[in-house]
Amino acid sequence: MTQLRHIHNYIEQDSPLYAKRVSDAMVRKTVGLDKLPRLGRKVAELNEEHIREIAMYSYRIIYEIKTDDDIEILAVIHKRQDFTEEDLP
Repeated sequence: MTQLRHIHNYIEQDSPLYAKRVSDAMVRKTVGLDKLPRLGRKVAELNEEHIREIAMYSYRIIYEIKTDDDIEILAVIHKRQDFTEEDLP
């Protein structure tokens, strides 16, 4: 995902090791969401049951529940970033 790569590259400027740890942790956090798709909370700005988010460090991982066993990561954004529906693909 492009957004995760940007986050990795930004952190890597100060610490390549920490950049790898953060990137790997974010990927691991999403593994298994297809088994527990409602683990995350509804995205407040959208208030749609099928659009959810999980928090990790200073980031929000936003995903869509396509079916009970299929999810799609839509965005990884900083918690302080303004977010609207137009920010989604």
